[in-house]
Amino acid sequence: MGGRPSSPLDKRQQQHLRGQVDALLRNFLPCYRGQLAASVLRQISRELEPREPAGCQLMRSKKLPRVREHRGHLTQLGGHPPRWQPIFCVLRGDGRLEWFSLREEYENGGHPLGSMTLTGYTVLTSQREYLHLLDTLCPVSSGDHTQEEPDPLLETPVTFPLFLQHPFRWHLCFSAASREAQRAWRLALQGGIRLRGTVLQRSKAPAARAFLDAVRLYRQHQGHFGGDDVTLGSDAEVLTGVLMRELLPALRAQTLPGLRGAGRHRAWAWIELLDAVHAAVLAGASAGLRAFQPEKDELLTVLEKTIRPDMDQILRQRERLEGRLRVQVQGPLESCLRRKVDTQLSLVTQKLLSTMEAVLSAVRTLLAQAMDRLSRHLRGSSSGTWLRKEVYSFGEMPWDPELMQTCYREAERSQGRLGQLVVPFGFSGTRSLMFGAQDLAQQLMADSVATFLQLADECLTTALDCTQAAQQLEKVRGRVLKKFQSDSSSAQREFIRGWLLCIFLPFVLSQREWSCKVDLLEFEGDVLAVGSPALTLEGIYEDIVQGVLLQRINGELKKALGVSDVSCTLDGSSEAPWDQTRVGKHLISSWAILLIFWALVIFCSVSFAGLAFTEHLLCARHLMCFGILMTLCILQMRELRLRKGQPGSGAEVQPFCLLPPPSTFRS
Repeated sequence: MGGRPSSPLDKRQQQHLRGQVDALLRNFLPCYRGQLAASVLRQISRELEPREPAGCQLMRSKKLPRVREHRGHLTQLGGHPPRWQPIFCVLRGDGRLEWFSLREEYENGGHPLGSMTLTGYTVLTSQREYLHLLDTLCPVSSGDHTQEEPDPLLETPVTFPLFLQHPFRWHLCFSAASREAQRAWRLALQGGIRLRGTVLQRSKAPAARAFLDAVRLYRQHQGHFGGDDVTLGSDAEVLTGVLMRELLPALRAQTLPGLRGAGRHRAWAWIELLDAVHAAVLAGASAGLRAFQPEKDELLTVLEKTIRPDMDQILRQRERLEGRLRVQVQGPLESCLRRKVDTQLSLVTQKLLSTMEAVLSAVRTLLAQAMDRLSRHLRGSSSGTWLRKEVYSFGEMPWDPELMQTCYREAERSQGRLGQLVVPFGFSGTRSLMFGAQDLAQQLMADSVATFLQLADECLTTALDCTQAAQQLEKVRGRVLKKFQSDSSSAQREFIRGWLLCIFLPFVLSQREWSCKVDLLEFEGDVLAVGSPALTLEGIYEDIVQGVLLQRINGELKKALGVSDVSCTLDGSSEAPWDQTRVGKHLISSWAILLIFWALVIFCSVSFAGLAFTEHLLCARHLMCFGILMTLCILQMRELRLRKGQPGSGAEVQPFCLLPPPSTFRS
């Protein structure tokens, strides 16, 4: 099952799928446009909030998320009929898998025999487990007595298998030469799968957040409130997953009874059909989103220009609507939370907390051991080549799957128990949660490594001998661990808060669905009167629900951790409802100052009436000039606040340069 077969879809079926994709886009894009407007409003409001001191102490790593390229010989099951054949496999840094017939073809820049993006795949290393999975895909009915055909997987037992399984795509079957090679490939492939899966979750762009919110709202309109792993992947892959889940029941009912073959051959035919459907849907979704891109870019520009000038008015109207709506829904909402959420919130919080404590403890231990090892090598080694190798290994540690596996394993261990706790709330996205924890562990490690290299470069000079340099590194080690402790504590709170919202918010919305429709009817006219696409009744209602739920979540976190919250969002998985009242007051204050100032100018002008004409004229001129100057200054300050904020430009991480020679410690 290696190379892709020709498509089993005829023209009529392909045309039908294009119609399905077009219908999906027609229903989804209005949600997306609305969330783009809401995202721009949220972004501008965040820029206008009074700046608080940065809570994060570690420097942000400038290296982009990636996987370490992995290469080697494998055996692949492919062809018709399937047979095992040797290949040379390459996992690219962007998480794309390619395979060649010979190593020389790869080295000479030849075209691969095949390639696959790893989004949504799962790695299995048990032949029995994979065969059981095939058996469950197409269970044999009691009246089916078709004779089983020989199966190459059964005829040739695989000692060190690597099965890449996907719910809708073609399976890939490989075999490694040894257990060590199997483990190395498994870790590398899992890293590629995670990298491809969390691309939208890692993005800080407003459009990415808007897309994820639009997918959630679209599915809620279809009656699906529970969180799952459908949002793993790129935007086109996510929409493809959404539509495949909608099409799957009809495909099963219409296609499975007519599939030829028996047993696992029938299962492979079913996988072949799903792969063809998935490929057609993915092509249509990609084309549709590409066609929407110019409109999206223009829409973001227009929204920016229209929302910023009216920001204070929009926020005042939103505040007024939210206040009225809150009075009507808060009582029933609190009652729903007491009956259906409070009893389990503490248990889920404790499980998430214990998971993250284990993950972050493993990161800290690994980081401390690596810094100690570097100091020891500096004390005891006189070889510049050896020291350069150690520095390089230290700098690459966040992307070393073997080293980081000790941290990633802690996140994997909690999947089963956590899944049991959240099933009653319709949440089945524990894989996304695990990926998020692993991404956070990798990010904190990368930031810690970058901080250590920067601080070491600042404090080490050629005037120090190796012993003195090692002592300086020990001081740097202590500083980095303190910074790590601070940032990891903040990151842990933000991570848990974000995922508790992902678990419980859709559930609460589903419980209040019909009641809220009645509650919101009387407010529709008020929202339409505002006339801003950034304000929707549904969005205001969800912010109210989220705010009430966050109060309970923050209470549980404070009770569990015994500390107050720190604002330092690392993973981007959650955002508290933004405080539009604070932003609105911040905008209005400049105009209030101007009004008061000009009132004083007029008062003083009247008070000068008893002075001589020339003296009166001179004082009036001075007051008028001063008033104009103050007006210009305040307007300029307001304009600076309204300008689009630029991303923080942290200090570049400098090369790590130690002793001797100066080029020994460069990463």
